[in-house]
Amino acid sequence: MEKEFKKTISRMDERINKFEKILNQHEKAFMITLKEIQAFREEAREHRQTMASLMHTDIKQERSVEDLIIRVERLELKIN
Repeated sequence: MEKEFKKTISRMDERINKFEKILNQHEKAFMITLKEIQAFREEAREHRQTMASLMHTDIKQERSVEDLIIRVERLELKIN
């Protein structure tokens, strides 16, 4: 009876060790995935900042062009 008990305990111990190995692998995979998500999030934030800056610059340039068009139209009216 004692031998059977030791065998059972030994098998349970093996299963627990296998389970721990699997959990460690999953934990490593989870950490890698988490790092990738954080990197993507940072890239997205930088992209949004860049786009906001470009849009601001674009709007300023459009205003400048519109102002220049108005000035040219006024000058054309004065010449004619």
